[in-house]
Amino acid sequence: MYNKVLMVKLFYFTFFLWFTITGANGQSIIIGSYNIRQANTPDSLAGNAWSRRCPIQAALIDYYDFDILGAQEVKHRQLMDLLQRLPGYDYIGVGRDDGQTKGEYSPIFYNKKRLKLIDSGHFWLGEDTSHPVKGWDATYVRICTWGKFKDRISGKTFGVFNLHTDHIGHISQLETSKLLLRKIVELCEKIPTFVTGDFNVDQYTEPYNILAKSGVLFDTYDIAKKRYDLNGTINHFDTNKATNKRIDHIFVSKGIFVESYAVLTDTYRVPEDMIDWIPDPEHPLEGKDCKTTARIPSDHFPVRVILNFKSPKNR
Repeated sequence: MYNKVLMVKLFYFTFFLWFTITGANGQSIIIGSYNIRQANTPDSLAGNAWSRRCPIQAALIDYYDFDILGAQEVKHRQLMDLLQRLPGYDYIGVGRDDGQTKGEYSPIFYNKKRLKLIDSGHFWLGEDTSHPVKGWDATYVRICTWGKFKDRISGKTFGVFNLHTDHIGHISQLETSKLLLRKIVELCEKIPTFVTGDFNVDQYTEPYNILAKSGVLFDTYDIAKKRYDLNGTINHFDTNKATNKRIDHIFVSKGIFVESYAVLTDTYRVPEDMIDWIPDPEHPLEGKDCKTTARIPSDHFPVRVILNFKSPKNR
């Protein structure tokens, strides 16, 4: 009888402990922003071909366990390549040049087991947001993807915006920040909202401050409880480049606690005597040591933040 009572107590204690742990962890969600670098011939000739970078990027995304990943510079073939290697993810987004598959996407990848897609759409970054356009003084057509998701663990509904701002047009950069704030109010005013993107402006610029000091959005870098940022977010495929400038940002609305912020500076090694070598993360090189060259999967480093829907204590 005593052993039976003890086992029952142990069962309930174990259940309570499991519920407490999973309940706390279940509130956290992992968000990322990653400019994966569009596939092109000059990069291939320099040793940074997409065929070489793709398996590394897919392994990185899978390992860091993003629930939401806003990506930039993603061409249709690259999108299909990543999805093939990431069966746990789905995406929303369209090509910026025609609203279908032409041109670069700014897609939002999401963990389809954890998250339920409720609504989605896109708008172009210009005076008229309804069709492909070079807005204001922009050099290229630019687009923003947005979605509403329900977290199957916490039950929370939230919005996500992902974009790639023009790299030259200063007026376009300014107006894009203002447009983004208007769209957040229009589409997701009453729910927590995350914004990911390559903004092509760093933390010392006016377009950045329009967002970071808006009172609508907050830079996760500033409000994170802890940070791991040994570099900025742009590297130009140079493993020796150092900068404190961040042009890839993740912003959040009010009511979100940022547990951690990190810039992921992962590299990989290419054997110097194997010119056509394609990495296979599941079957690394075996045998004796060899001389290699360090490379980076993209000319940007990804940003990773862990968020919590509980009331923030650092604001």
